[in-house]
Amino acid sequence: MSARVRTVQTAAAGVRSFDIVPEGGARTYAPGSHINVSVLISDEPDVRSYSLVGRLPVNGAYRIAVKRLPDSRGGSAYMSTLQPGAHLMITEPASHFELQFGHPEYLLLAGGIGITPLVGMAEALNRGSAPFRLAYAGRSRSEMPFVEQLAAMLGERLDLFVSDEGRRVDLLTEIGQLHPDGELYVCGPVRMRNAAFRAWADQGREAVRMRFETFASGGRRPSRAFVVRVDELGVEVAVPENRSMLEALRDAGVEVMWDCLRGECGLCAVPVLAADGDIDHRDVFLSVEQQAQGAVICTCVSRVVGGGITIGAGLRSDLAPRRP
Repeated sequence: MSARVRTVQTAAAGVRSFDIVPEGGARTYAPGSHINVSVLISDEPDVRSYSLVGRLPVNGAYRIAVKRLPDSRGGSAYMSTLQPGAHLMITEPASHFELQFGHPEYLLLAGGIGITPLVGMAEALNRGSAPFRLAYAGRSRSEMPFVEQLAAMLGERLDLFVSDEGRRVDLLTEIGQLHPDGELYVCGPVRMRNAAFRAWADQGREAVRMRFETFASGGRRPSRAFVVRVDELGVEVAVPENRSMLEALRDAGVEVMWDCLRGECGLCAVPVLAADGDIDHRDVFLSVEQQAQGAVICTCVSRVVGGGITIGAGLRSDLAPRRP
């Protein structure tokens, strides 16, 4: 639908918030929802997903917050150019990260810009009776949006872990304090997400009680250009630092099946025949063991650093997702 940017504000260093008014006004949504926004990347249309900030629309507008990332594929760079009055095409809100009510306790875990979907969850939980905590980690307080708003609302239920103030989050300790039947909601960098997976499993907790958002698909290493070779087709494709392997292959006429574009569904996974660089797995479809084996790569989000990769054109059919 058509929409208009009503306001643009600085939410933190490198982070801008946008109030976006859709044609006909914003509708209510579940905490943890997102909208898709049409963007231009190198003058080509593309789509990016942004979590909605807050439990409700703001005076008929959807609020999102976008961090300008140095290794962005172009979405955050495009959003940084928008000014009040700019026109956009957006979708209705949807959620793959919906808050499930009725549990005895909740732990919300945010890293950096991953705070965006958790603001609305904190607001919703704050209205109920179940105990909860929000652990919010970042490099510096100046780079952490919504700190003052959350502190005023949550008080002692907000725990800040600011690296340059000498505090780092200990996931085993934080998870260890959670009720055995409590739920964990995580949104943050891939390292935090993976560390949370390990800590959750180490304590023998049920996998279904840990929920996570996957928009923050940054990897362990900065994005760099690399080359992908398709063995059966005799094709070699350059993957720029601001394009995904899937996009580069499709631009070159190599058809790869895909669906979610978030590293979740595994439809775009292809076999790795050889790699002369390090594979930076950014998906949540492959298990930690499968990622370590390096035999498969999800082309929509994962990359190669320091070399190139040779893949097979056929899809693997023997893979199972890491979570039900």
